[in-house]
Order: sequence, then C-alpha cells, then structure tokens
Amino acid sequence: DAVMGERACAFVIARASGEPPTLAALAAHVAGAGLAPFKRPERLELRAELPRTPSGKVQKGPLRDEVAALVAAERGF
Repeated sequence: DAVMGERACAFVIARASGEPPTLAALAAHVAGAGLAPFKRPERLELRAELPRTPSGKVQKGPLRDEVAALVAAERGF
C-alpha cells in the first residue's frame, strides 16, 4: 500500500470437503470475532500448502513476494 506500507492478505488452505471460503465469508467471520478493521484481509489466496522453514514455521517472505508480483501484474507494472 502506498500510504500504509502493507495490506492484509489471507493465505488459506481449504478443507478437502466442502466449498472453499470466499473473501466475503472470511471477512464476516473475522469481523464477528472482533478483529480490528485494519487487520481484516482485503485479499484471499487459496493454497494447497504454504512454504515452510525446516522447523515448520510458515515463510512469510515468499508469500509477500508472491502477492506483490500478483498485484503488480494486475496493475500492469
């Protein structure tokens, strides 16, 4: 984000059974749970798995890079 620096994106691994969540459903869920508006995701990316370190922690850097590339492509940069 040009003003705030970052925006919220949720990377979700959907369950095998049932429909994957929508951004609207996720936003309603986190709003109902009391998450502050500035922390609510504005984008939803569905994944089969997330990149992890050898110790099992989620690697956020590759996810940030991926979303930055997607946003740049959407904007034609």
